[in-house]
Amino acid sequence: MDFFFPDDLAPRQTPEETHITSLGAEPLSDGRRIRVNIDLTPFQKRPHIDVTLFDSDGVEAAATSFIEPLTWRLEFTLHIRGRENVAGTYRLEARLYYPDGPSAEPFNYEFEIPADGLN
Repeated sequence: MDFFFPDDLAPRQTPEETHITSLGAEPLSDGRRIRVNIDLTPFQKRPHIDVTLFDSDGVEAAATSFIEPLTWRLEFTLHIRGRENVAGTYRLEARLYYPDGPSAEPFNYEFEIPADGLN
């Protein structure tokens, strides 16, 4: 069975041309979860993607990996772990790579979780 998605009409890029086009993050109302969106160039060969969330001290607060995602638009939730107070500045880093090469430079996005308004 074939599925049709409008993005399927986009030209697909080689591994050397595949990269992250946008990265975004939005803290959810509980302040302990982060909604993450990643857009990639349409690809011929499925890449690997490592996503890491760092706090203002550069300490890892959350991480996940995608092995050969099926689509070039990813939306997922990261859970901040090991922190009593989650308020502060965070840096989200996404790295796209292929096990046999090539590897792209990490794509970064910074955002703030405010101290007020959290449960």
